[in-house]
Amino acid sequence: MKPSLMRARTALAAVAVAALAAVTLGPQHADASIAPEPHAMSAASAGQLARTLPARLKDVGAGSYYDAAARKLVVNITDRKAAGEVREAGAEPRVVRFSQARLASAQSVLASRAAIPGTAWVADPRANRVVVTADPTVTGEKLTRLNKVVGSLGETVVVRKSSARLMRFVRGGDAVYGPSARCSLGFNVDRGGRPAFLTAGHCGKAVTDWSLSRGGAVTARTLGAGFPGNDYALAEYTDPTVAHPGSVSLGGGRSQAINGFRDAVLRERVARSGSTTGLHRGKVTGLDATVNYQEGTVTGLIQTDVCAEPGDSGGALFAGDRALGLTSGGTGNCVVGGTTYYQPVGEALAAYGATLP
Repeated sequence: MKPSLMRARTALAAVAVAALAAVTLGPQHADASIAPEPHAMSAASAGQLARTLPARLKDVGAGSYYDAAARKLVVNITDRKAAGEVREAGAEPRVVRFSQARLASAQSVLASRAAIPGTAWVADPRANRVVVTADPTVTGEKLTRLNKVVGSLGETVVVRKSSARLMRFVRGGDAVYGPSARCSLGFNVDRGGRPAFLTAGHCGKAVTDWSLSRGGAVTARTLGAGFPGNDYALAEYTDPTVAHPGSVSLGGGRSQAINGFRDAVLRERVARSGSTTGLHRGKVTGLDATVNYQEGTVTGLIQTDVCAEPGDSGGALFAGDRALGLTSGGTGNCVVGGTTYYQPVGEALAAYGATLP
C-alpha cells in the first residue's frame, strides 16, 4: 500500500474513533435543558409539593396523586409544554384531557342541580374525571334527575352505583358514650388551657353529655357541633380525673402518639381507629369530596377505601404520628369493605381555636 494512502486511512480511523468517543462521552456531561428525573419523596413531602405546584402551573394543572410504590408525586397537566417545570419541581408529569378548572366546574353543576341524598362525588386525578357514587336509594325520579345532570356534563363525569347505603357511622340507641348515640373519640386537644376532644359533628348534634362507659358518669360536654356543611364537634372534659393522652388507640394495649396534623395526600397509606371495629388500614382515594347524607350535604371531605361501621363516627384517621381527619360516614362494612369519608382535622382545630397536645 502506498504510504500516502496508508496515512489517509489512519487519519480517517482516528476521526472515526474521536467521533465515537464524542458520542459515548456526551451524555456524561449535564445538559441544562434536560430536567432531572423525579426523586423519591415521602407522602408528607409530596403533599406539600401538591399544595404549592398548582399555582405555578396555573390553568394547565389537573390535579395530582402520590405513587406510594415509586415514592413520587404524579402531576396531571393538559399542556405537554409544562412537563419540564413539573420534573424540575421533582414530580412526574402526566398529560391528561380535562383541566382542574373543568372538573371543578362540573362539580359546581352537580352541587347546584344534583345534591341528591345518597350520592357523593369527588374529582379523581387518576381517572381525570369527576366520579359520582349513587347508593341503592337513588332510584326513580332521583335517578332520572341525576342521569340528566350527568349527561349534560359529557365525559367529565362518570357514575358508579354502590350496593351499600351511604350513611353516617353513628349508632342510635346505644348509650356507650351518650344516651342517644355511640360514637368514637377522635383526638384529644387543648382549648385555651382546658382539655377537650374532637369527634364528628353529627355526634355532637346528637349528644350533649358524654361518658366513657355505658351508663357511666358524665366526663365531657359538647361545646360546639358543625353539621351538615362540615362534620366536626368539640367536647370539653368536665371530670379532672380522666386522662386525655395525645395518642390514638391501636388495640391490644398499643397506641400511636400524635405529634401534629397535616393535610391528607391522595393515594397515601392511612389508618383509622374506631370504637366499633378498632384499627383498619387503607389508602386515600379522594380529596375535597362532597357527600349528600339524608340530613344534608357535607363538603371538603377526605375519601378512603378503609372500612368502618356504625359507632366508628368521629374516630381518628391518621398517618404515622400525624392526625388527618375525623370519621364522618360512608358505605359498606368491615366484612365486605367499603368507602369512607372524613372531616379534615385541621378545619376542626381552626374552627374551635384548639391545638393538639
